[in-house]
Amino acid sequence: MLFRRNIQPCCTYCNFGMTLGFGEVACSKRGIMSDEGRCGVFRYEPTKRKPEYTQRSGATKVKEEDMRL
Repeated sequence: MLFRRNIQPCCTYCNFGMTLGFGEVACSKRGIMSDEGRCGVFRYEPTKRKPEYTQRSGATKVKEEDMRL
């Protein structure tokens, strides 16, 4: 759901923000903000968002003997 339309505003993946670390984002419009902060000038940038991966329950593990020729 990386490109969904109803995304919650968050400074971490805003077009105007740049991550500084330590839970802070440098916003070109508002200055230093919290990474969980939000404001009215939010513009979603999908390339800054990291999708959550879930592990498949039925995934099989590769054994070392399967890798031998």
